Amino acid sequence: MDYLNPTWQAQMRIRLDINNALNSVVDQHGIDPNQLGAMADAARAAVLDIEHKRSILGWPDLPQQDVSAVHAMAAKVKHVENFVVLGIGGSALGNIAVQSALNHPFYNDLPRSKRLAPKLYVIDNSDPDLNAALIETLDPATTVYNVISKSGTTAETMASFLTVRNHLEQTLGADALKSHIILTTDPTSGFLRQIGQREGWPMLDLPPTVGGRFSVLSTVGLLSAAVTGIDIRALLAGAAYGYQIASNPDVLRNPAAVAAMVNLACAHKGQNMVVMMPYAHRLRHVADWFAQLWAESLGKRYDLNGTEVFVGTTPIKALGATDQHSQVQLYAEGPFDKLVNFIAVDQYQHTVTIPSAYTDLEGVSYLGGHTFNALIQAEQQATEIALNDAGRPNITHHMPAINAFTLGQLFMLFEMQTAIAGALLNINTFDQPGVEAGKIATYALLGRNGFAERRDQIAAARQRRLSQWEI
Repeated sequence: MDYLNPTWQAQMRIRLDINNALNSVVDQHGIDPNQLGAMADAARAAVLDIEHKRSILGWPDLPQQDVSAVHAMAAKVKHVENFVVLGIGGSALGNIAVQSALNHPFYNDLPRSKRLAPKLYVIDNSDPDLNAALIETLDPATTVYNVISKSGTTAETMASFLTVRNHLEQTLGADALKSHIILTTDPTSGFLRQIGQREGWPMLDLPPTVGGRFSVLSTVGLLSAAVTGIDIRALLAGAAYGYQIASNPDVLRNPAAVAAMVNLACAHKGQNMVVMMPYAHRLRHVADWFAQLWAESLGKRYDLNGTEVFVGTTPIKALGATDQHSQVQLYAEGPFDKLVNFIAVDQYQHTVTIPSAYTDLEGVSYLGGHTFNALIQAEQQATEIALNDAGRPNITHHMPAINAFTLGQLFMLFEMQTAIAGALLNINTFDQPGVEAGKIATYALLGRNGFAERRDQIAAARQRRLSQWEI
């Protein structure tokens, strides 16, 4: 594919269909198109402001970055058997989403002759069983670890790092560490940068202005992608194309702006839950990535004026067709509090025909001769129809195909949609004080220096409990 060819790019453009969120389709629970017109000026101002601040924000400029250092680092570890990312949140979810979307669904289970690149593991939890199993399972001699933390204070990541470091030192010796550990961190400051400089380990710079949940297209997500053979230049070309579309000041022709306005208009009508439901197994982890992006960016107590507003809509991840059999009953007949976002795929990588058998059994034989492609597309359309008939608003993002270009485009469209929605809500889209509060409490509970006052506050609060109800 020629991902720089404008004709091909136009064929790969992701399309947004919002018709099923309008009151002409789903009656009183839908939105009036005039609502979008009323929000258009504010949305246009948001788009122009993002463009004006793009170098400050950092993530809109990621498609233009030089990736030579990423490719060089990836080339050094292509020979190993296992590549392990140690990170959490934005330092993990994007890596997982890219890998599962663009590589074989059973990538790690393929023989090396078919894989041609290391297996990829992402450790994003402080669960002791998970971390113990990592040490028990992977041969340290054939494993390289990529530790990702901007500050080097992320408790979960640094705990995994200390465990891995100790294991490598005990089994391979201290001199081997520099061949088995790569750090991705702030270019000038932070504890992980200090460790890398002290040890002389290889490091990649993490763009200092780019927040974790917006970092999938930075060194955070690109190294693991390049290591496993993904075309990261095509990924960034798709993101550049997505930004071109999403920065259109004609916001009623801008899918990121329209999606942001539809989400907020639906929230105003009480649909304060956002279901992300791709109809492709490969995109299941994109829903996870979106959930962090949307929740952490838009769930805020204060607006930019310091007024308590308690805004935000709750993202819910689902997978078609799997969750037709576990969640759609609630969406169709439960509370009118959800906007369903479908991701539909026009062309899957494979076309698989369902064989014919049991021709005398009508409930089975009708499937014969159809393709799995037609089946999953019919299931998406059927869910859409069921929601429409039940008066439940839904919108659809149509992906022509799943490839590096369209995935990069999808990431950028969702990032722009989120940034525009934050501007419309008049909040700081790019901070996360609620997350920081949890981090501070963790530091206090574990006795980190400088957090004694918070530790005392927590102890006092526990003492003030009038009763405990534990069964």
